[in-house]
Amino acid sequence: MKFGFDIDDTLINLREHAFHLYNRKLNRDVDISLFHELDKVEIHELFGMTAEEGGKMWSGSLEEIYYTNCPPYPEAAETLQRLEKEGHEIYYITARPKEHGKRTMEWMIQNGFPVREDRFFYGMNDEDKVHIIKELELDYYFDDKPAVLETLSGRPLNVFVKNQSYNRHLNIPRINDWSELFDLLTEEK
Repeated sequence: MKFGFDIDDTLINLREHAFHLYNRKLNRDVDISLFHELDKVEIHELFGMTAEEGGKMWSGSLEEIYYTNCPPYPEAAETLQRLEKEGHEIYYITARPKEHGKRTMEWMIQNGFPVREDRFFYGMNDEDKVHIIKELELDYYFDDKPAVLETLSGRPLNVFVKNQSYNRHLNIPRINDWSELFDLLTEEK
């Protein structure tokens, strides 16, 4: 089987990591419960920033956000290792900018994810991401972003949403914890 995975906020806890960085960099103490209630992907409003200010903060912090100590979700790397051991193909499809592709791949490997360069796609917008997912003819795809997932519904593809506060409205099978993946796959059969 072919399994496709988004990275940020699907396999790794990027937004929460960025939230903590913003608190530190801005010398703020915004409560984590507000983060967990957000109904959108962007976090800048929690810090009183406009979209433009938030965009600048995000862009200016990418090095720290992407490559410091952003944690993978519990059991994410181990689950993908097991899939690979069982003979499944693992693909990563991320919208991370091109200039971060190679380093992201290295970071994923350092954090225990099974990565093959020919199965690692990056540097695209959401529309291009959907095209790549279709071209790969994946059997399963996992993402957190409503815009991507809604475009994929109705396709001959098993789509799962990684549960986040901003995607709770989606009526798509969801994964809360990576340790439940094999049970979910058994239920899908």
